[in-house]
Amino acid sequence: MSTKILVVDDEADVQDLFMQRFRSEIRHQLMEFAFAFSGEEAVEYLNTNSHDSVLILSDINMPGMSGIELLKYIKQDYRKPPPVVMMITAYGDEENYAKASQLGADEFITKPIDFNELKAKLNKNG
Repeated sequence: MSTKILVVDDEADVQDLFMQRFRSEIRHQLMEFAFAFSGEEAVEYLNTNSHDSVLILSDINMPGMSGIELLKYIKQDYRKPPPVVMMITAYGDEENYAKASQLGADEFITKPIDFNELKAKLNKNG
């Protein structure tokens, strides 16, 4: 059974990057990716595919609903058991890191993403 991962980031090239870096895992059906390009889109996805995502990777800094607000929604208002949430932070963004920790973020990934580190974390949580 594949691990279903929702990637939330306002940068459109993130989807190509993930599809490229996880080509083997996707082809062997070890991982399945869905993409949302805003916090609002992620909430919509979760509400219509609630049973799907077991892991969410979210950027913190996005226009509109931020990753912090999305994390708060997932951990406090989401009715089903919350999925694992990994936050993607900019290097040295201590304030958001602390806020995300308080709200229950499960893991942190620093931009630029080290895909070897990310794969290790996904395998541990998936």
